[in-house]
Amino acid sequence: MILASLFVLEFARKDVVIRQFTLGQTPATEYATDTSDGPVVIVAHGFAGSQQMMQGYALPLARAGYRVVTFEFYGHGRHPIPMSGDVTSADGTTRLLVDQTRGMIDAMALQDQKIALIGHSMATDILVRAAETRSDIGPVVLLSAFSQVIDSDTPDTLLLVTGAWEPGLRGFAQEALQMVHTGASEGQTVTKGAITRRAVAAPFSEHVSVLHSRVARSETLKWLDQAYGRTSDVAILPSGWAILGLLAGLVLIFRPIASMLPKRHHTSVTLSPKKLAVILATPAIVTPLIAIPLAPEFLPVLIADYLGLHLMVFGVIQLALLRLWGVTSGRIAPIGFCLLVLWCVIFGAALDRYAANFWPIPQRLWIIAVLMIGAVPYMIADATLTAQAGFLKRLCTRMAFLISLGIAVAFDFQGLFFLIMIAPVLVLFYIVFGTMGRDVAARSGALTSGLALGLMLAWALGVSFPLFQT
Repeated sequence: MILASLFVLEFARKDVVIRQFTLGQTPATEYATDTSDGPVVIVAHGFAGSQQMMQGYALPLARAGYRVVTFEFYGHGRHPIPMSGDVTSADGTTRLLVDQTRGMIDAMALQDQKIALIGHSMATDILVRAAETRSDIGPVVLLSAFSQVIDSDTPDTLLLVTGAWEPGLRGFAQEALQMVHTGASEGQTVTKGAITRRAVAAPFSEHVSVLHSRVARSETLKWLDQAYGRTSDVAILPSGWAILGLLAGLVLIFRPIASMLPKRHHTSVTLSPKKLAVILATPAIVTPLIAIPLAPEFLPVLIADYLGLHLMVFGVIQLALLRLWGVTSGRIAPIGFCLLVLWCVIFGAALDRYAANFWPIPQRLWIIAVLMIGAVPYMIADATLTAQAGFLKRLCTRMAFLISLGIAVAFDFQGLFFLIMIAPVLVLFYIVFGTMGRDVAARSGALTSGLALGLMLAWALGVSFPLFQT
């Protein structure tokens, strides 16, 4: 599975020259072939995204002869400059990102040739605002779009692609279509004078998988070809399935590797249902009551300082209760620790090359170090409770923490709203890194696994969310 997935992912890069560069301090990447003769296409990622997330569009367009340029917004991926301003105002953070996008368009503009724009999620509003006063913008493709700037005249050549499992955004796309032609429905292309607009749904896709939908990418290529009078014969490869295959294969193959670790004796965790309920419910309720009043705000990452505190309080409470009832986490096994960290880094390298940013820039290292103060005790407690547990017990253990975050958001919705976006990251962490951690814990004990996973959780959170400076 790993080899087949790598074949697909590397074949998608065949004949494409990938050149990384910076515009000012903005990291950018150009995708083109030696014979590229098509227009420039600028591709922008969504909130908490990175350039790597947009490769599903950049690579086939480059193979079709377009010169594709991706870049990273302030605070995202490997951009060293944080976002700033009021995130709730169009004249705040939005204006900052719009100006950044216009700078990128100016740098890439060619004489007598209009630039195409493709954006996902947050970037859809940014691109529409960046394009509304310009005459050098060609076709626009918006993925999972929402923008109050879209009207019956702007943009004039617009394709809206939405995941079939995004009902709200599908409704918005249809409304944007009906601005041009009343009664138009999804799947139609409508025209009115110089305005051309189309809305389609990518089957079996939601907000993230739309980035690798073959239907969505095929529609995008056809839209650009139609606008520029070009014809392309490029295979749209199943990159999304290949990424899943590669990453799942790395997780599955780790178990036989971990089984070669020396077996260390460790006592099993035996808690009565009543004690287990207490050890899950107590930190879930108490942690928000302790952490919210403290309200730390010193890390230049959205809600990271609060999340670090929440992790620490939650973990310390669980560890204290475990110790009270005579449950220990064992001793550290250096070989097991090193193997788990190494394999997580290998997994991260694959993720970084094909799917999403994983390598921290220097500006994020101290953030990761601070997050470790909370992530390590939390993951040691989690590993102690789940290392030898069945599925239901593991599910309840992880749900207790997610519910605790939900309680915190309910208490301070405006200040902690972005915690909602942490939940999918944590679920993926539990499935991927948690599975590999259990494989090590079975041989080397919960402390070994918990320490390694605490480091990796801090790393994953430290590179995932945007830098933000008030």
